[in-house]
Amino acid sequence: MCPQSTLNPSRALKGVHGVHLVPHSPFALEERNQDGDTHQPTCRNFTFGANQRLIVQRVWEQRPPCLRPIRCCMNGDKNIAETIANVITSLPFIALGIHAPRKNLNCKLYANSLIGVGVASSVYHASRGKVRKYLRWVDYTMIATATVCLSRALRNENSKFLMAASALFLPIQPLMVSAVHTGMMEVAFAKRALQDPDLRMVHNMHKMSSLLGGALFIADDVFPETPFLHAAWHLAAAVGIGTCNKLLA
Repeated sequence: MCPQSTLNPSRALKGVHGVHLVPHSPFALEERNQDGDTHQPTCRNFTFGANQRLIVQRVWEQRPPCLRPIRCCMNGDKNIAETIANVITSLPFIALGIHAPRKNLNCKLYANSLIGVGVASSVYHASRGKVRKYLRWVDYTMIATATVCLSRALRNENSKFLMAASALFLPIQPLMVSAVHTGMMEVAFAKRALQDPDLRMVHNMHKMSSLLGGALFIADDVFPETPFLHAAWHLAAAVGIGTCNKLLA
């Protein structure tokens, strides 16, 4: 038997008694409906579904920046000394949460959120590898949650729409949520300081620590090679939060 006949089954079987070769398979794929009518299958439904998925994907890729997740800054912790400093300066947030007033449910939620901020910050700064970027997102989200809880504790009259929008944007834009509720807290603090003279000195300390913390936060992003800027921001933020607790006493 030659190789050509082995590779070509039609030639190998040609002439064998009882074997009839056809050019195509006699079996055809048909679809039968409930009435018994048959029709050939079509890929129209598959194409339509693929086009739908493509449209949804394009719409999702063109969504506005406010609906995009944050791009976490990964500066800091370039050596073991910075890691230790950042972890140690995260602990005051836990202490502030433990000693924060707990006279009602909103105050309790705020106090627990402060503890969460300290824990999330400590775990993030001690982490390494791929999980670090997810822990950074948890860190940002806990900070935003604390600002929402503080705003709620200071102002029971916050609109339901504002709180619902804050909850919606909290996972994807925590920095924006933090900015909105921090601004509301600053307004409430200033009004209370004008009405209560005993709070004016505390408010002045709060303003200085807030300005210093904002400057350090920006400097940490602009000058990433400068060591211990992030730890300094932790301390300034802790002082500012400590003065806010006076409003809840």
